[in-house]
Amino acid sequence: MKTLAILLLMKKILFISGVFALTALLSGAVSFHGSRPKPYIITYPAYFGGRFSIPEDNPTTEEGVELGRMLFYEKSLSSTNKFSCSNCHDQKFAFTDRKVFSPGVDSEVNPRNTMSLANLLWVKNFFWDGRTEGLEKQVEVPLTGVHEMGQSLDASVAKVKKKKFYAARFEKAFGSREITAKRIVKAIAQFERTLVSAGSRYDLHLQGKYRLNAEEQNGMDLFFTNPNPSKGVRGAGCASCHGGPKTYSELFQNNGLEKQPNDPDRQAITGLAIDEGRFRVVTLRNIALTAPYMHDGRFSSLEQVLDHYNEHVVQSAFLSPFIKNNSNIADGEKLGLTAIEKKNIIAFLGSLTDSTFISDPRFSDPFK
Repeated sequence: MKTLAILLLMKKILFISGVFALTALLSGAVSFHGSRPKPYIITYPAYFGGRFSIPEDNPTTEEGVELGRMLFYEKSLSSTNKFSCSNCHDQKFAFTDRKVFSPGVDSEVNPRNTMSLANLLWVKNFFWDGRTEGLEKQVEVPLTGVHEMGQSLDASVAKVKKKKFYAARFEKAFGSREITAKRIVKAIAQFERTLVSAGSRYDLHLQGKYRLNAEEQNGMDLFFTNPNPSKGVRGAGCASCHGGPKTYSELFQNNGLEKQPNDPDRQAITGLAIDEGRFRVVTLRNIALTAPYMHDGRFSSLEQVLDHYNEHVVQSAFLSPFIKNNSNIADGEKLGLTAIEKKNIIAFLGSLTDSTFISDPRFSDPFK
């Protein structure tokens, strides 16, 4: 049977009832003995924007996503057959595990806090230090990490092959019953791209379907406002880093945790002095569910996080400029929020919790 030369990914952005629908159209890089995979429609609000990247050789399909969901929860991908991706990324905690550091198959903990997997469709560089570009490369790291899943991809392939029900699913997703490391990685990446969180009270507010209460509204105003004491404008300036409805930006910032960082941080990746103490700006979506906070999990509550930014930022040469001059006090070095203002900001952050995301059956364990 003739094999077609390439697999094309065509992105069509369609405006449908206030959301955009992403469709991946297949143009057969492989020969399919049966029906071709169906494009998986990822829906998200128009205000999330369409600036994302999906590899041409890994379009998102219904069959690929379902296979990826199974592999995400597949414990045989670990050396002990007791761990899956979900051990560190639990749906009910917005795909975190609420631990300071997560233990792997050898019971050794990993050096950085586990991040949420929400809205990865818009992320380019992964991990706290941005060491990998693209979800496919990201997936490989925990699968093969000594202190994570602890198993080579070849060993994972051998184990998956022993489970007879997988061959047919690989055929539906990729055109043949062949099970390979690359296909395992691609399928998991497809599933992770569908983990869109956009059903919070804040989203309903943006869509005109919910009115924030007084605390939440005041907290939102402070969140998105830069302080200007000379004009009597109070604010927290959070949006300088966590701007836009996704509360995420493709930035790495030094947020003043310490004078001399103990962690190799972003600088270990780039080799640039300016990257000292810089870590990825994570999304604040579902932030009330994902404690503890920061790359080292040092803060156990949002109150502690606000206290840090308000009173304990350490000044240094590489401190983020968004933080360095951020103050509600004329010529002040501290942010200077009141106790009530901090409480209001936390109330707003609570409105970012998406109960539909943490209970969506499309993202749940298919083996239960």
